[in-house]
Amino acid sequence: MTISFHPGLGEAARGFLSRQHQLLIGGRMVESDSGLRTDILDPATGDVIATAAEASATDVDRAVEAARRVFEGPWSKTTPSERTRMMLRFATLIEANADELAELECINSGKPLVFCRNGDVVGIAEMLRYMAGWTTKMGGHTPNVSLPGEWHAYTLREPVGVVGQIIPWNFPLNMAMWKIAPALATGCTVVLKPSEQTPLTALRLGELALEAGIPPGVLNIVTGFGDPVGAAIAAHPGVDKVAFTGSGVTGRRIVQAASGNLKRVSLELGGKSPVIVFPDANLEAAAAGVCSSIFFHAGQICAAGSRLYVHERAYDQVLDAVARRANGIKLGHGMESGTEMGPVISRRQLERVTGYIRSGQEEGATLFAGGGTVGERGFFVQPTVLTDVKPGMAVHDEEIFGPVLCAMSFNDNDLDRISATANETTYGLAASVWTSNVGVAHKMARRLQAGIVNVNALSSPDAALPYGGYKQSGWGRERGYDAIEMYTEVKAVAINLNV
Repeated sequence: MTISFHPGLGEAARGFLSRQHQLLIGGRMVESDSGLRTDILDPATGDVIATAAEASATDVDRAVEAARRVFEGPWSKTTPSERTRMMLRFATLIEANADELAELECINSGKPLVFCRNGDVVGIAEMLRYMAGWTTKMGGHTPNVSLPGEWHAYTLREPVGVVGQIIPWNFPLNMAMWKIAPALATGCTVVLKPSEQTPLTALRLGELALEAGIPPGVLNIVTGFGDPVGAAIAAHPGVDKVAFTGSGVTGRRIVQAASGNLKRVSLELGGKSPVIVFPDANLEAAAAGVCSSIFFHAGQICAAGSRLYVHERAYDQVLDAVARRANGIKLGHGMESGTEMGPVISRRQLERVTGYIRSGQEEGATLFAGGGTVGERGFFVQPTVLTDVKPGMAVHDEEIFGPVLCAMSFNDNDLDRISATANETTYGLAASVWTSNVGVAHKMARRLQAGIVNVNALSSPDAALPYGGYKQSGWGRERGYDAIEMYTEVKAVAINLNV
């Protein structure tokens, strides 16, 4: 097997890729019980850039045991301020190794380097610092009870315990830290399974956590496939909570597996997010926002604005601007200067996305821009716009997870009917509204069934804002104080003072 690197990779990233990647269990890098290894690809070339260990159910047992020992031992004795200091050191180390992390994220996920460096790495350091601030601020209450006699009653907020975390391939750094940071802040311990396609930055984060002084066993990382690794985590009786980001199909399997010991479950699943453009909006800004929402990271975003609704008075102008921008996006390797969009993650994903484009046309949609693949190497799909899309078509109803925009017009001024059309989906993760009318903005925000509604913006990636969805887009919220609540239990204490 030949391992090939992009010539622009720095020395630190090259050195990391050249290692024999193992599992992180109990603070040590160890071989998997299976002895098997998985090839890790650069999706921009299809070349193998590293190999990673394939964990087994036995390895999951070892990781859970390590997490349980430290949870019931030294980690439980750390004070909130001690956890804060560890997390802040962790964030500082991330920034000190930012170039290496960004290059690893770029070459493994396909996302352009500039976004990895200025978005993902900056974002995960900010997430750690934000969550570190909550360690000393979590607490209970002293409710006024109405029991006869005199009582002293209060509540405690305590860590849920050992947490299994399963993350996808589209945002390896962000998805890892969205889960790790609140777990550390609340005093939980973690068994993390990154995607078998993109495990590299998670492993590097594990090393930096140890360097920051986070005790061995607090963060364990087991690489490998959903079956057996993810399945073993979800079903494990020693896991108190499982947090998952990924597809609805897998989410349902996790819920079923978690029923064995009724472990807590949080799910961040798919989306088919509407973007609604009113004729009074800044139409050029709206078109730019539409393109960023669906073409950023080749549309491989749960909250991607994949359904576009434009008022008929603005439809032609917006669609022309969107197509012009889509046709002008520079595709290429994420390490290359000027690249605006990279590949989809794999050949399988390329075939899935192009299959949807073909099915859309077969069902009556019109190809307005893009629609093809690019190059002999790598997994590149052109930014694609479909018009004449109608409910019932697969491209309208199902999550494509690729750079495919489905555009429709509306001629209604009734906000109830407009929002009802946008809400006709099993998903409810995100929505975007473009208008200069503040009243319309607030009214639409109330009517749309989505966990995140952005107005005159494509996204709002702030650590303080909760992220999650309605309906089949998941259970629970990540980011913000809502994430702290997901990793804690509330205990009521009532003391009878009359005895």
